[in-house]
Amino acid sequence: MHISLRIGCRRRRVCAKVTTRHPAQPQPVTIDFTAWRTLLQRFQGLFSSFPIAAVSAFGDSRTHRRRMGQTRPDARENSPWPHRFGLLIALAAVALLASLSARAQAANQDPMPQAAGMASAGPQKAEFDSQHRPITAGGFVKTGPVVFQDTAEAAGLTRWHHSAGTPQKRFILEAKGPGVCLLDYDNDGWLDIYLVNGSNYDALAGKAPAPHAALFHNNHDGTFTDVTEKAGVANQRWGYGCTVGDYDNDGWPDLYVTNYGQNRLYHNNHDGTFTDKAEEAHVTIGTWSTGATFGDYDGDGRLDLFVAGYLKFDLNNLPIPGTKAVGFASCQYRGVQVMCGPRGLPGEQDHLFHNNGDGTFTDVSKKLGVDDPAGLYGLGALFADVNGDGKPDLLVANDSTPNYLYMNKGDGTFEDQSYASGYALNDSGREAANMGIAVGDYENNGRLDIVNTSFADDYDIVYHNDGEGTFSDVSNRAGIMLPTMPFVGFGDGFLDYDNDGWKDLLIVNGHVYPEVDKHPDWGNSYAQRHLLFRNLKNGKFELVPAVEGTGLAVVTVGRGAAFGDLFNDGKIDVVINNMDGVPVLLRNVNPDHHHWVEMWLIGGPKSPRDAVGATVYLTANGLRMREDVLSGGSYLSSNDMRPHFGLGDATDAGSAEIHWPSGAKETIKLPAVDRIYTITEGHGITGSMCDGKVCTDAAAAPTPGKSSQ
Repeated sequence: MHISLRIGCRRRRVCAKVTTRHPAQPQPVTIDFTAWRTLLQRFQGLFSSFPIAAVSAFGDSRTHRRRMGQTRPDARENSPWPHRFGLLIALAAVALLASLSARAQAANQDPMPQAAGMASAGPQKAEFDSQHRPITAGGFVKTGPVVFQDTAEAAGLTRWHHSAGTPQKRFILEAKGPGVCLLDYDNDGWLDIYLVNGSNYDALAGKAPAPHAALFHNNHDGTFTDVTEKAGVANQRWGYGCTVGDYDNDGWPDLYVTNYGQNRLYHNNHDGTFTDKAEEAHVTIGTWSTGATFGDYDGDGRLDLFVAGYLKFDLNNLPIPGTKAVGFASCQYRGVQVMCGPRGLPGEQDHLFHNNGDGTFTDVSKKLGVDDPAGLYGLGALFADVNGDGKPDLLVANDSTPNYLYMNKGDGTFEDQSYASGYALNDSGREAANMGIAVGDYENNGRLDIVNTSFADDYDIVYHNDGEGTFSDVSNRAGIMLPTMPFVGFGDGFLDYDNDGWKDLLIVNGHVYPEVDKHPDWGNSYAQRHLLFRNLKNGKFELVPAVEGTGLAVVTVGRGAAFGDLFNDGKIDVVINNMDGVPVLLRNVNPDHHHWVEMWLIGGPKSPRDAVGATVYLTANGLRMREDVLSGGSYLSSNDMRPHFGLGDATDAGSAEIHWPSGAKETIKLPAVDRIYTITEGHGITGSMCDGKVCTDAAAAPTPGKSSQ
């Protein structure tokens, strides 16, 4: 193995660039490290004499000067520490390179499992409530703010029931999924709900009827009607996730469903029905697919498709503990035998499909270097512009392995910045059991932050966007670390539940091992409650108490979650798809009377028609807030694509600055609060909805926008 190493400093950052050529990998691999704090944390064990506190000190040059006893502005230039840091970075980079080279070599050989199970920080102290219930299924209060009520039964959603495998969850195939998608499939202005199904082994073998997915049509009165059979979207395969996007730019949302086996691409026929075009479009894949996301990565105005792969699961060679299929691993959790995986099982590759513009796609994954040759365990996936250059970058949350962040270079290619950005690992330098992805500007500073959910005995990670495409794990500082450690997080999303203009955070939970219920001393449970964090407007969150009898006190084996304004009342609701259970509909009943606006964006000829990839900055109520039009995210799910902004008590709706995917910019003065505006690229406001109906007042008149570049 040949290694070249270059170290230098730029803008007060210690930098290292490593180039390697491995015998098993003929093409050189270059790794450019700028997130040096993450590197030092990952390799802290190599430098036992170097305190990690010093690493934090060097995160800020002023703190560095204070701790070095320097006060003059130029004293930093004479400090020997950056040069010593360079040496440490070099050693860390070489150590990391050796690890990556070994992974690359393994990717070119038959994989041999070395370990089994989920990544975590190790067993933590059990936490119980006053009735000695595990905090994951207890901790309720008698009184407090009532934010959500579960109205799934009244809405008609509980007529459908998810099922996957067996209740014992002997194999990991049975424990992942299911996702949920929100889409207005009939273009009536109201969000409908698609719930992904699971399956069972008899159905896969053709010995029993297959479970089916469900499409619920919004009746505009708080209820929904199951139209699955009529719409032709039953799936009847072992489903996991879904995402929404108008891939043919005909103005009607299409639906992509990921499965164990062949995936579906349901094309919208404009008449309330869909046709599966996956085979014709060359996007079936046929392995185990999980998270999916649409995005126009090359700026040609057409939505491309990324699909994450999880692991290789062979029905003819089941991963039974102690067998060759798992490297003879015992597959235990806290000393108790559980299902094997993901660690110890060979991972599946990812796929990026370029939209050819004729209803077909071309797999460009390997060409663009986003195919995951190492076979990490992909779950969440999302196209989002995290460095503010107007181009969608690609996030992949990998289970029990480092995450991927592919930065869009703006020329139709990507650069792997997973480690350099700080997104690959958590603040301890460990990979986490990453599940869901939430993105949002929770500080109202114009930058997208990220929250990844994770496994129990670990914490859900808040990646603060530091600018220039770099992130810091601020989970502890933000108040997310300790409350989430007992829980197994899956779906997550930012939402302004009280319409005060600041994004809050909701996390959906549910364990993967039913065995935890047999060990109450662990302080955990299979079914778990969900967590709502209120934004304190200072970079921190506080946990909203779970009041008995309300939506936050519902205990389920939660998985996918989708966020959106289901009832067109300006309040964000949440639909949760549960493992082996009925859905939960968390209807937002928060008693605030704050104002709000929403926008349905329609892209022009050079943008995707559904405006996926657009960014909206709303200046109102003394704030400059950001929302993005995204496809996918949360956990194997897809949210309401309409940007939503809370306005507090302000009665001036403010001005919207829209950055369209085409590169065009448009500023529009919104004439009134508490309505949903239709905004068409280049034409300004072309429609509005009030109280679920077309607005008829003077403020409903079309309003042109002001273009700028």
